[in-house]
Amino acid sequence: MREVTLIQIFNHHIAQKYLNRSGVVHAIACAYHAFRLAKEYGVSVDLATKAALLHDIGHYTWYRNGKWDYELYRQNDIHAIKGAERAHKLLIRLGENPIMAKEIALAILFHTDSYMPEGFIKRTPLQEIVKLADEMDEEQGGLHHYKKMDKDKAIKMIERLDQMVEDEMSQDYLNKHPLAYKNQTD
Repeated sequence: MREVTLIQIFNHHIAQKYLNRSGVVHAIACAYHAFRLAKEYGVSVDLATKAALLHDIGHYTWYRNGKWDYELYRQNDIHAIKGAERAHKLLIRLGENPIMAKEIALAILFHTDSYMPEGFIKRTPLQEIVKLADEMDEEQGGLHHYKKMDKDKAIKMIERLDQMVEDEMSQDYLNKHPLAYKNQTD
């Protein structure tokens, strides 16, 4: 059983504020990509989906002359640093296990290297999954941050992903503890 679900995260007013700024559609798409990748590589689907959902909550909008300036963003952005801090604080407030909250925050911190010297990062499998999930949904000029989705549809997609995570975690537990199922049916 998870301490914090994706829907609890999504519904929190802090998450709403920053997910709406960075793009709900992108966040949800990345969480689904992370789920699939985590299953494929044997990484926690719980941690991967949470980190992918929250990976861009540190975004700040960079405008010049009233228009979004992608180059200004690329030169000055530190959204991964700010996002890691915001996500960690949010997860702790919601009651997430502190060790897991730290792992999620580190995956957010290292989902991009745009703010670091070339070749500086050696990622863990979880961190690599969040990076790949983000890249799978990227569009030229940051357009992936501007797609819109009805809030009800977003909630349904998050609830569905929550159920997928629960199902995967239950199956994983039964695979690791086959006698648990046998004892329940006796």
